[in-house]
Amino acid sequence: MGRAFVYVILGGGVAAGYAALEFTRKGVSSGELCIISQESVAPYERPALSKGFLLPEDPARLPSFHTCVGANEERLTPKWYKEHGIELVLGTRVKSADVRRKTLLTATGETISYKFLIIATGARALKLEEFGVSGSDAENVCYLRDLADATRLVSVMQSSAGGNAIVIGGGYIGMECAASLVINKINATMVFPEAQCMARLFTPKIAGHYEDYYISKGVQFVKGTVLSSFEFNSEGKVTGVNLRDGSQLAADMVVVGIGIRPNTSLFEGQLTLEKGGIKVNGHMQSSNSSVYAVGDVACFPVKLFGETRRLEHVDSARKSARHAVAAIMEPSKTLEFDYLPFFYSRVFSLSWQFYGDNAGEAIHFGDFSGTTFGAYWVSKGHLVGSFLEGGTKEQYEALAKATRLKPPVDDLTELERQGLSFALTLKHDPLPTPTVNVRIPDIVVEKPIYAWHATAGVIVAASVAAFAFWYGRRRRRW
Repeated sequence: MGRAFVYVILGGGVAAGYAALEFTRKGVSSGELCIISQESVAPYERPALSKGFLLPEDPARLPSFHTCVGANEERLTPKWYKEHGIELVLGTRVKSADVRRKTLLTATGETISYKFLIIATGARALKLEEFGVSGSDAENVCYLRDLADATRLVSVMQSSAGGNAIVIGGGYIGMECAASLVINKINATMVFPEAQCMARLFTPKIAGHYEDYYISKGVQFVKGTVLSSFEFNSEGKVTGVNLRDGSQLAADMVVVGIGIRPNTSLFEGQLTLEKGGIKVNGHMQSSNSSVYAVGDVACFPVKLFGETRRLEHVDSARKSARHAVAAIMEPSKTLEFDYLPFFYSRVFSLSWQFYGDNAGEAIHFGDFSGTTFGAYWVSKGHLVGSFLEGGTKEQYEALAKATRLKPPVDDLTELERQGLSFALTLKHDPLPTPTVNVRIPDIVVEKPIYAWHATAGVIVAASVAAFAFWYGRRRRRW
């Protein structure tokens, strides 16, 4: 028993939806494309799960956040896939893959073959048991990775109103869930081993601003320690958490956000892996020419920094998926993926965006006691990263452009003084045209590189040819 398709997308997350839309735009025929997903619903915008889905009033629910509404495009409901002849194989787990034979074997025993495969399997949430702590199966311990997790989290929050929630982890999930918990009138305490929240991205100064804001909203922080065990009641529910520093916190519910791990197990030993993901080239193509990888699972070359990276963010998933489809459908027209790393978050009334790399020295700017502030990162004399809280559309666009340009920065003090205006000026007044030095006996003349250089070359060549012609005629006369 089996089915065959020209194109198969393995995984039903954000990347799958954006890839499907791009396939239709590139002219895929009805019946050629299949999406296989373990989830029982069509692809949706995963960021909604830690934001709108958790709100106590007018919460987001499907079908409102199916892809591709996150990019203000079509909303791909199950009806949309049917109308475009795209097969959705939902609630289905693939238990093995054979990239040499181009086949996938599902848990039900069905074989699905393909000509081109896009791996969009994303990542799974790391569990406490992987760090030696048991109790993940308790009814009031929650994770947040998919729709089922979010639905369960909402149910636990509703039964814990007015109680105490312990959030394990100080990253994206921890920060966004803590905000949602206090909005739902639940006391939230964040526990993480680092000295600050969002330690992988924020500077201590930026982190301090957000921590102060969270504290003003009622969130408490316990830093520099980790969960060691749970306390349970006779019904098996968690009633408290024991921390490694010896302290204990009362708990009516626990939310765990301690990281993710890419889902690569089906392809280990068959495809080249790097940095925890599947290594791909600038066309998102793996070591097997018929297999592509996108989103959280892909380790791809970031041209801006000259190295391969695996990025865990929805923007990367959306754009890498589209690029892979373009590379498959129109290989001769598709350039290498040229991606500017981008991260963002929205919590309470706050909203920030980050571009590039947080390498080198951080230069802060703006009013940290106000609503708009940010930072640049300068490495090896060039701006390589930028962050802004509370910006406008124009300001964020300016930051993105400035980061992509990687302009030279000679004076860090001046950069700090200019602040946001540095990026805004670059947006309206790009970097000057490069110059070359032409040396004429002890004099250096700086001349910009213009197209007339080519014209001058043609004139010189024509003159040489004319002289050769004249000289040849004279020799014949001699």
